[in-house]
Amino acid sequence: MFRRKSTDEGSNFWISYADLMAGLLFVFILLIGAIVSKSMILKNDLHTKEDRLTQLSSALQSREKTLEALSANLQKNKALLSQREKDLFSKNRSLEAQMHTIQLKEAEIKKLTRMLLEANTQKDRLAGKLVIVQHMLNDTNATLNRKLRDYKGKIVVLSSALSDANQTIRANEAQLLKLASALDEKQTKYDALIEKLQHQRAKVKSLTGIRLKVIAALKDALGNKVRIDKKSGALKLASNVLFDKGSAVLKEDAKGELKRAFEEYIGTLVTNPSIKPYLDKIIIEGHTDSDGGYLYNLDLSQRRAFAVMHYLLTLDIAKKYNLKPLLVASGRAYLDPVKVNGVEDKEASRRIEIKFRLKNRDAMHEIEKVLDAQ
Repeated sequence: MFRRKSTDEGSNFWISYADLMAGLLFVFILLIGAIVSKSMILKNDLHTKEDRLTQLSSALQSREKTLEALSANLQKNKALLSQREKDLFSKNRSLEAQMHTIQLKEAEIKKLTRMLLEANTQKDRLAGKLVIVQHMLNDTNATLNRKLRDYKGKIVVLSSALSDANQTIRANEAQLLKLASALDEKQTKYDALIEKLQHQRAKVKSLTGIRLKVIAALKDALGNKVRIDKKSGALKLASNVLFDKGSAVLKEDAKGELKRAFEEYIGTLVTNPSIKPYLDKIIIEGHTDSDGGYLYNLDLSQRRAFAVMHYLLTLDIAKKYNLKPLLVASGRAYLDPVKVNGVEDKEASRRIEIKFRLKNRDAMHEIEKVLDAQ
């Protein structure tokens, strides 16, 4: 009894075990089926996604090509835009120039408008004056017509008087013929008188040109030994070489140069046969600049001229040619300044001038003789 019971328990165990294993197998089969189903579903999903990815890749490639085309078009558009910007800038410059031209033309138009207004105003004024002149002209014409009627009557009277006058003119013509012959004789005398006056004028001109001849002879005689003024023939010596500033005492070291220049210049004047007959006086003039008062400069210039003359009279040439009656000392202060471009040259103005004066009496006597000649 107990044995059967044990066998039943073992059999039940194995039956339970078999049921358990069958259940586990069923579960395993279900799990495998689920996995296979899931795998099939995932595989189908994957194929679907691959197809979609392929489609997306194709679309992306298509879009990339489209983008590249758009990029190329964009580059072209940029080039076109740059060119258009340049064209626009050029057009702007041209437009600005045109605007400037328009502004200038507007200014000219305004100016012309103003001138036109002024011209119209002037025209209106002239029109008013023209009306006045027209009225005056009408009055004048009426007056002239009235006077013309009066003159017609007078012309008849004058016509008869003219006939009488013609007779008188014929009588006068005979007298005019006589006068014409007399005038011819007087014209002949007048021509002779003109010829004589021209001859006398040439003689007077030659007499008044003595000074120019004397200066020319002086230049030829001196040559380059002593420089003299070309116009006046005067010998000019700088005061700062001969005197100290403000002094009238002749410098010792200047006496030798003064002696040499004096002997050459004065010796030529008193010995040259082309000059000596016309020589009247030898004048020593002192000149100063404009610094200081007139009386002070006059006194200084006189004392300096006297100092030079005093020295010259001590030289042998003065005694040899008896120059004392010829020499004259004179002070001019600043009355004869030396000017350069209108401005006083003070250093050149301070000077001693030794000049000559010619005899005028002989020349004037000759001129009077010419003028008084019959």
